[in-house]
Amino acid sequence: MYILAIESSCDETSSSVIRAETDACGVPQLTILSNRIASQIPLHTVYGGVVPEIASRAHAEAVSSLTYEALQEAGISVSDLGAVGVTAYPGLIGALLVGVNFAKSLAFANNIPLVPVCHIWGHIAANYFTHPELKPPFLALVASGGHTSIVHVKSYTEFETIGRTRDDAIGEAFDKVARVMGMPYPGGAEMDRIAYEGDASYLKLPSAAIADETLDFSFSGLKTAVINHLNTLAQKDLPYNRADVAASFTQAVVSSVVKKLDAALRRTGETKLVIAGGVAANSHIRTALEQYCAKHTNIRLYLPEKKLCGDNGAMIAAQAYFEYSAGVRGDTTLNARATL
Repeated sequence: MYILAIESSCDETSSSVIRAETDACGVPQLTILSNRIASQIPLHTVYGGVVPEIASRAHAEAVSSLTYEALQEAGISVSDLGAVGVTAYPGLIGALLVGVNFAKSLAFANNIPLVPVCHIWGHIAANYFTHPELKPPFLALVASGGHTSIVHVKSYTEFETIGRTRDDAIGEAFDKVARVMGMPYPGGAEMDRIAYEGDASYLKLPSAAIADETLDFSFSGLKTAVINHLNTLAQKDLPYNRADVAASFTQAVVSSVVKKLDAALRRTGETKLVIAGGVAANSHIRTALEQYCAKHTNIRLYLPEKKLCGDNGAMIAAQAYFEYSAGVRGDTTLNARATL
């Protein structure tokens, strides 16, 4: 079957068409036929972060033409679609409403089943394109600019969040530290790059892994410690090396992530570890987890292609397929929700 999906939870509008089949053994085989993405980064860079009202307006301007392009690239028409998936939650409410209302109108005008999808579960599903052999159960880390969660994936449609950030997300913390150092939004990628040039021992920082029996994180204190240090230097008109700050901060983030994931794997007994979300493209985190799994040979690591780490419609289409197969449907009362 062909599935069209719309993603508009933050600052990227995306329309994608996938083909979903099952092989002789009943294993789902998902193929991306188109994955059109309209990034809003140039619109928000001047403000140092996403402005929700601007994001909503940009989604409204892009979604229709982008969907036409996705269908055209896939070589199909609306009448060929078996389902329309859409990110319904969580995210910026105004941005979500654009996608939900567009998908709802398209689906019901053409008598096509509508499937609401959780953005976080969509990030996890991106791995099914890169790793067709991957099947639940497994443990997943979802890390992005708006989310940081450790999820126990029990089936394609059954998820238990067993750890989460209590404040800032990983990507948000990276971007805020980068902004204080004068880097343009989004600063996470540049922090990742220059961290290789710096001295990670330059700054002693607190761990973001909360020191208790939970699997939770707190990146606010870590972020604040770095920003306070930078502000103190600025007040005294003292220079610093941005690469050293980036290296110290990155090391603190990576060690915190590895610590809690190790505890989560031991607690759940899972032997498959999946990484998802925009921060899954961070090379330091990828390398650290590859090294962890090389040391713990019973754990297998699954990483999505970097082009599928950020927000995109293909990941929503993938999860929509599994939700559709489980009987999930949206009706005309479907509404967006800002939170999970």
